[in-house]
Amino acid sequence: MAFQLLSAIILAGWLAGCDRAKLQKSTEQPAKVAITVQLDWVPEPEHGGLFQAQARGFFAEEGLDVKIRPGGANVLVLETVAAADAQIGQSSSTQVIRAAARGIPVTNIASVFHQIPTALILHADNPVDSFPALDGQTIMARPEALWIPFLKQRYGIDFKVIAQNFGIGLFLNDPAFIQEGFYIAEPYFMEQAGARVKLMTLAEGGWHGYATLFANKKFLERQPEAAHAFIRAYVRGWRDYLEGDPTPGNNLMKKMRTDGVSDEFLAYSREMILKHHLARGDTAAGETYGTISPERIQSEIDTLTELGVLKPGQITVEDVLALPFAPGGTRGH
Repeated sequence: MAFQLLSAIILAGWLAGCDRAKLQKSTEQPAKVAITVQLDWVPEPEHGGLFQAQARGFFAEEGLDVKIRPGGANVLVLETVAAADAQIGQSSSTQVIRAAARGIPVTNIASVFHQIPTALILHADNPVDSFPALDGQTIMARPEALWIPFLKQRYGIDFKVIAQNFGIGLFLNDPAFIQEGFYIAEPYFMEQAGARVKLMTLAEGGWHGYATLFANKKFLERQPEAAHAFIRAYVRGWRDYLEGDPTPGNNLMKKMRTDGVSDEFLAYSREMILKHHLARGDTAAGETYGTISPERIQSEIDTLTELGVLKPGQITVEDVLALPFAPGGTRGH
């Protein structure tokens, strides 16, 4: 009898333990999906949507464990994402098209900016005031940049290119110097150093590319819901960063940097993004945070084909734009 009573007590305890385990399991949150984002540069307001979404917990609310990895001049963003060392990266639509044509398994998933904020930066009193007037000039730029042959072909001009060194010293010491740069960044530091500058944006010259987020295609195939969740949080982050208080995102950027980036620079860069409607785009044309136009991607493909970078028919819009994931696209997988 004592044995039976002891057995009953043990059984009851075991069953109670099972019930508690089941209850605990049912109330546990599912494991968050880990996503690494490889930046193209050090954290700056051009990454504001990402940092605001991270700082405000938007990614976490979507069930994601996101790690943002800083970039720099020597970081190979496309190759990093292609190798699955990161699932998502930041680059440009043009570079992603070019990479996909080489067989690299990446595709654009959302816009960062509706126009690449690249400009030719000149001293304010430089007599060069138009793209045709660049004929015979010397420009410091990335030699592989595709806007170089584009401008030469479009305007029937030629100019010398010296390799970009990502500094402003040469510009400050030469009143005739012309330098490629992001107009949401470099002009601030040039003016802080006493220079007066003017800009010739590539968009004004007819070069229309997006700054984009892109993804490893296998990640999209294997984790479609996580990709959708990421983009939802990202778009929410941009809206909050630009239309709300940017402090959370800015503080996270400063925490990840070791160079003591100033609040004044962060405010300047954010204001330039707002002034030029870079992230939100032209709402009258149906643009908003994250959207990418298939027609514009086709136009980029056509331009690269005319430049001889692509062969006719080598690449399609569907190869380089994941419409089911891009904001405003047709969902499906």
